[in-house]
Amino acid sequence: MRLRNKPWAVELVNNHPESVLQDPDPGKAIDWHSRFAKPDQPLEIEVGSGKGNFIITKAKQHPEINYVAVELQTTAAGIILRTKLAEGLDNLQILRGDAALLDSFFPQHAADVLYLNFSDPWPKTRHEKRRLTYKSFLQTYQNVLKETGHIEFKTDNAGLFSYSLMSLNNYGMHFDFVSVDLHHEAPEIVANNIETEYEHKFAAKGNPIYALHAHF
Repeated sequence: MRLRNKPWAVELVNNHPESVLQDPDPGKAIDWHSRFAKPDQPLEIEVGSGKGNFIITKAKQHPEINYVAVELQTTAAGIILRTKLAEGLDNLQILRGDAALLDSFFPQHAADVLYLNFSDPWPKTRHEKRRLTYKSFLQTYQNVLKETGHIEFKTDNAGLFSYSLMSLNNYGMHFDFVSVDLHHEAPEIVANNIETEYEHKFAAKGNPIYALHAHF
């Protein structure tokens, strides 16, 4: 969902290039080591972070891990940045850019985990290639993830979940965990689950949350 443009967010993002990379050149390597206080820590990436509740909570709970929030909207990036600065989260960076270019922004096999939380379902068939679990995106994620890395995916959209199961399976991925009602049938996962803004909203209405973990 597109957020209403907030001038303060644009100004904040523009004033903090040390925390937000905006539309980086895909042909130029990014020096991630210089952007983190502890560059040798494991790296985890969330694609489509929205207002950032998930990735911010992760960064607060796990200072021993570095995180990158990938978000296309400047307003969303600004909302994440505001909290990052207030909380002093030096293990969180924000990349404002296109997820289709993800493997141009990171070294090969750099990340341990990649999170896809409540992505746009793009329900029309003609928009299939825009879905973040389409095969071209999976190829990009495979390039970015370590050989021991994995994807964690959550959605409230049954159609997108069914499509994603098929897409990942056809790509040859291996499923470590699958749930069609995360909050009620997977207590061992829910115990450590961090809700996104959308997840909290949909779960409060009694809607099932679909989830999977998979590796290449």
